[in-house]
Amino acid sequence: MFDNIAGRYDFLNRLLSLGIDQLWRKKAVKYIGETQPKKILDLATGTGDFAIEALKLKPEQIIGLDLSNEMMDVGRKKAIAHNAEAILTFLQGDSEHMPFADNTFDAITVGFGVRNFETLEKGLGEMLRVLKPGGRVAILEPSKPVNAPFRQIFSIYFLYILPGVGRLFSKDARAYSYLPESVNAFPEGMKFVDVLNKVGFRNAKWHPLTLGICAFYTCEK
Repeated sequence: MFDNIAGRYDFLNRLLSLGIDQLWRKKAVKYIGETQPKKILDLATGTGDFAIEALKLKPEQIIGLDLSNEMMDVGRKKAIAHNAEAILTFLQGDSEHMPFADNTFDAITVGFGVRNFETLEKGLGEMLRVLKPGGRVAILEPSKPVNAPFRQIFSIYFLYILPGVGRLFSKDARAYSYLPESVNAFPEGMKFVDVLNKVGFRNAKWHPLTLGICAFYTCEK
């Protein structure tokens, strides 16, 4: 599914979020940047937007990991455009079976990908395993607004308009129907914070962004 929409993914992200998704990533990168990470993992990297934003931290290495090679091919072109091939590399792999040693990374970012884990706690456990003690995690996920009037308006957009626009511009009609379905099934807010705590992360917190349409989760090892 993600291979099928790779060519239009960035365009649709900007269109459907009105470009606000870029501000969310900046906020998340600022959080991990406070510890000056040298080695960063961008999990479920997709087309590499999070990894590209993290280049501003001037790390020694960033690895983008994803199952979709077509999505990462877009990211590889971005790395070349930023003259960052020596720093940013993309690997095809499973978030729940990562090919990295324990305590490898200083920071981990995940942009709109945790809800796609087949087994949520297993994927989070792998993240904890490869993160160094004291390392930080920044996770962005779509969420449903808390404010009642805006929640109703957003629900109409999210359930009907967004899938319609997605079907119009992408080759895979299923992809943008899957988005609201996966968001509805995800344990958002404090429920997800509880899962992070259960897995073993420390200082897990939830930060609603843009009236709650995006959830920013932070935690440490």
